[in-house]
Amino acid sequence: MSEPQDTKPLPTIFQLTPLDPTYRADPHQVLDDLRARCPVHRDNVSGTFVLTRYNDIRPLVSDRSLWRDPLNAEEAAVMQRRFADVVPEGAARGETTSILMLDDPDHARIRGPLVQAFYARVARSRPQVEEIVDRSLDAIAAITEQGQPFDLMSRFCVPIPIDAIASILGVEHSRLAEFREWSEGVIQSLNPFRNEDQTAQMERCSEALSAYFAATIEERRRNPQDDLISDMTRLQGEGAPLSDVELQINLSALLIGGNLTTTDLIGNAVRLLLLHPEELAKLKADPGLINQVVEETLRYEPPVDITGRIASRDMEVGGCPVKTSQAFTFSLRAANRDPDVFEDPHRFDVNRKGKPHVAFGGGAHICIGAPLARLEAQVALGKLFERFPNLRFAEPEAAPEWRTLPFFRGLERLELRA
Repeated sequence: MSEPQDTKPLPTIFQLTPLDPTYRADPHQVLDDLRARCPVHRDNVSGTFVLTRYNDIRPLVSDRSLWRDPLNAEEAAVMQRRFADVVPEGAARGETTSILMLDDPDHARIRGPLVQAFYARVARSRPQVEEIVDRSLDAIAAITEQGQPFDLMSRFCVPIPIDAIASILGVEHSRLAEFREWSEGVIQSLNPFRNEDQTAQMERCSEALSAYFAATIEERRRNPQDDLISDMTRLQGEGAPLSDVELQINLSALLIGGNLTTTDLIGNAVRLLLLHPEELAKLKADPGLINQVVEETLRYEPPVDITGRIASRDMEVGGCPVKTSQAFTFSLRAANRDPDVFEDPHRFDVNRKGKPHVAFGGGAHICIGAPLARLEAQVALGKLFERFPNLRFAEPEAAPEWRTLPFFRGLERLELRA
C-alpha cells in the first residue's frame, strides 16, 4: 500500500461521493489530493482498494482475467457484496443479475447475442435519434418564443436517452410515461447506499419493468416487429443460449446503463461549452468537431465516477499486495484527470490529443451502451447549438445544482435562455 505524504486522514468511500458537500462541489479537490498522497489504498469502510492513477487503472479495468461478480468478493468487501445480498440459494446466476455483474462463461454467453443485435440496431438508429431530438427542440422553441427560461435537464437531457432506447426496444409511444418512470426507479439498483424508500421504489419499478418485458417478449415471439426485442427472440429461436428471464434482466440493464448516464453526458457537455465560450466557438465554426467535444466531455466531466473489479489471483498494484477475492474500486474520474497522463488535465480542450479516457471502463465489461451514448450526445449537442446559437445561462452567477446519487455526476437542473 502506498503511504500518504502526511498524516491527514484519507477520505472514506462516503467522502468520494456527492453525498459529501466538498466532493459534490469539486470532486478534484479531493481526488487530486488523494492521488498525490496515496494513489492505492485500502478503504476499510467499503472493504476495497481505491485506485486513482490512470496507469494503475487502465490495465486493470481492461484485464479480462479479473472478476466482476460480487459473489467472488471476500466478505470484507461490503460495498461489492451489497450487490449480491439478495441472490436466492441455488438460483442460476444468469437469472439473478445482468451482464453488469456476471463473469464468464455466463457473461460471454449472454453479452454476445445482445451485442450482436443491439449494435446492429444502434448502427441504423440515427434517424430515430434525430427525430427524438427535434421533438424536444420544438417543445423548447415554444417556450423560448415567449422569452421564458427553461430547464434543459427535464426538457431535453432526460427524455432523449429514455425515448431513444424505448424506440430501439419497440416500446409503444403510449407507454413512454410509464417507461420513463420505471427506468428512473431502477437506477437505484446502482446505489449501494440507497435507503428503504429508494429500495422500495427500485423494487416496484423493477417488478413492473420485468412484467412489461416478459409480456412483450412473448408477444414479439408470436408477432415479430422491427425492434430489438424481436431481434432477440429471433436469435433465441436460432439457438442463442439465453432464457427469457436472462433477456428480461439484461433489457432492463440497457436502461440502467444508458438512461441517467447519457442524460448527464449531454447536460455536462452543454454546461461545459457555455462555461468555455472559446471551445463552443470552435464547435460552431467546425461542426465536425462534435465527436471531439463528446470525448473531451467524457474525460473532463464523465457521468460515472467509479467501476470495480475483484482480484482473481494474488497480485501487486502500485506496490500494494492484493489477495485473491479482494476488491478494487477504480476512480475513473481521477484517472481521467491524471497530470502524469493528460497535459493540463483541468483544462477543457476540445482539440485535445493523447491517450484515451476511461469513462466507459474497459475490457470485457466496457460499457455496452457506449456507441448509443456517443450517437445521442453528438446529435443532441449538434442540433441544440444549431437551433439555439445564443443559448446562455439563465442566471450566470448561480451555483450548479449537482445531484447526490452516489458515484454519478449530473445536474438536477440547468436553467437556460435562448
